[in-house]
Amino acid sequence: MNLGALKSGNFRAYVFGAAFGLLAIWMQRIVMSWLAWDMTGSPSFVGFVALLLFAPAIVLSPLVGVWVDRVNVKRAMLMVQGGNIFLCAALWAIVALGWITPFLLALFAFLIGVLIAASHPVRMAMTPRLVRREHVSSVVTIVAINFNIARMVGPAVGGVMIAQIGVAHTLLLQWLLFVPYLVVLSRLSLRPRRESGGAQEPFFKALGAGLRYVWQVKAVREAMFVAGMLALVARGALEVLPPLADGVFARGADGLGALMSVTGLGAILGGFSKAALPPQAPGRLPLLTRLAIVLGLLLVAFLGLAPTWQIALAVAAGISYVTTLTAISTQTAIQLDLEDDMRGRVMSLWAVIAAGGAALGAGGVGVLADLMGFQKALVWCGSLSALSVAGYLTLVSMKK
Repeated sequence: MNLGALKSGNFRAYVFGAAFGLLAIWMQRIVMSWLAWDMTGSPSFVGFVALLLFAPAIVLSPLVGVWVDRVNVKRAMLMVQGGNIFLCAALWAIVALGWITPFLLALFAFLIGVLIAASHPVRMAMTPRLVRREHVSSVVTIVAINFNIARMVGPAVGGVMIAQIGVAHTLLLQWLLFVPYLVVLSRLSLRPRRESGGAQEPFFKALGAGLRYVWQVKAVREAMFVAGMLALVARGALEVLPPLADGVFARGADGLGALMSVTGLGAILGGFSKAALPPQAPGRLPLLTRLAIVLGLLLVAFLGLAPTWQIALAVAAGISYVTTLTAISTQTAIQLDLEDDMRGRVMSLWAVIAAGGAALGAGGVGVLADLMGFQKALVWCGSLSALSVAGYLTLVSMKK
């Protein structure tokens, strides 16, 4: 399996520490999602909160990417995670005091979204420098597996904690989980990056260099398209799960935790499946990835047609499996030939497409759900997007 990066003690320490931080992040997401649904009962407000969590990445991630290529990336990571701890503590205090309102929840979602916009390019610029260059593809796979293990465990723990001890105590536990992550980050050592003089370029000229790289490199351009379409529809649908868990199947917070946990399980299986495949060749996106996007979009439509809770769980896990396999493939295709002094700028654009697509998709699905019902919205979004993407990929293949 493609797990060579684990030979590095430096990287193993990061994986251990990140497990705590990622668990906290996923617990935070289910708490905020549940609060949005519990206070309003509105699918569109749940979608709006998800939109605020991810939309800042559309504007801020490319700017952060330029900044990351100019500064000490380890220090930048500590700053971002320190901000996470502060916001988590503030949200806990407001909920514990009974001051939380839909407006304050939306405000916190936006502020946390700003940190998410910064964390993606910082993490993707930092983690490849924890190992030698030949292990970069392994880093992408292992980080994704670690992320998705937390994606499975965090919602399950969060859902149970909300039901058993309440939202406020769940937020307190989440705050404590950030502490070991910060300790590990402070002790990491990074491989020196190439100094090409890009740090002295004017800010927007450096940003333009990243945009030109994405446009000119065919494999990177295709990877961005695949990631964007799947994020917009499939990831967008997975960000608006409370109406499915409680509004359609009446399963409450425990059901939401179970639904998000099976999506985490699907993501873990997708990560290990990618690790079991032969190492990805530079310069091209695998055929499997291009086919997987169509399957993932079709599964969104099937989720809207699911007649039972058990089938809905299975289909949601399938969507997550496909999106994870695709995300790792697209990230790997971009990272393999990328120089360290360009990682922040280029990977920030990937973050814009992945996180921004999920934000726009979540908001769109929420609005459509209010207009035509949640299940019909999934059927129409999944079916039309699958047909459109299949047609596009067929035309591209015929031109080749």
